[in-house]
Amino acid sequence: MSSPERPPSLDPIAAARWASQFSGNSSPWLHEEVASRMQERLAFIKLQPDRWVHWGPLQGGLLAHEALQNRYPKAQVWLSSEHRQQDLLALAALQGRWWQAKRWFGPRMLCDLPPDGQAHMLWANMQLHTSPHPQKLLKTWHKALAVDGFLMFSCLGPDTLRELRNVYARQSWPEPAHEFTDMHDWGDMLVEAGFTEPVMDMERITLSYETPQRLLSELRSWGRNLHVKRFEGLRGRRWLEQLKQILMSLARPDENGRLTLTFEIVYGHALKPSPRVPVSPQAVIGLDQMQQMLRSSLRIPDKV
Repeated sequence: MSSPERPPSLDPIAAARWASQFSGNSSPWLHEEVASRMQERLAFIKLQPDRWVHWGPLQGGLLAHEALQNRYPKAQVWLSSEHRQQDLLALAALQGRWWQAKRWFGPRMLCDLPPDGQAHMLWANMQLHTSPHPQKLLKTWHKALAVDGFLMFSCLGPDTLRELRNVYARQSWPEPAHEFTDMHDWGDMLVEAGFTEPVMDMERITLSYETPQRLLSELRSWGRNLHVKRFEGLRGRRWLEQLKQILMSLARPDENGRLTLTFEIVYGHALKPSPRVPVSPQAVIGLDQMQQMLRSSLRIPDKV
């Protein structure tokens, strides 16, 4: 990344427009699948959160949210994102109709971020790769977490859509998607945002399709081209037919002639550490920092 503050080829205006337009009462199935795989990693975490935040549940996975509620049935939940209307849509979908029991007897859900330093877990599935200011977002998440609370996130990595990128490059077309950040850069950004003990890993998921139409339809349901140098006009029918013909080159004999696309999924986990007292003859400790120290049973030096 040329700058830690913004992915180098992501158009922030296009990203905000796509995020605000996303609606519906279901989440993309690929995001649900990734969330299911990310939940398997919770088996290695001992902390049982009493309060947790689901960041972007509408895109991140409504079915995944219900699975997390079943895992932590007594925990209070906040639904939050950078677009409150999406949070309200997610809340309506998760609460159910007025006659359904889960609306009245299910866990309490709020549309907002909790007070600073109160959440024990922040869950963000398939969100960071579309954020125009990821470093700022990581700091927001860090601020919401309690000491020893943890962040779980996933996003797309740089190998995503490599077959489609190659097709576009051979035709000298503008990129079909913006660049995605490498997992090692995410690890560095987590540390810079104040997290500790970041654990990063990745996997590649290969999807296959019977027709170019099916492939393009699914890509449209998952996102948009947010590249700052994407084609600015409207494509015509002739170009679309040309694209479909070219996409046939993605067919693989070992997949019975089906078209294949690669998705690199990056997973991240990190903790919020206890605040450190600066080592100096004199140090000033704020009230918030003092409260966090007391919560984590950190002994404050006698001479401050």
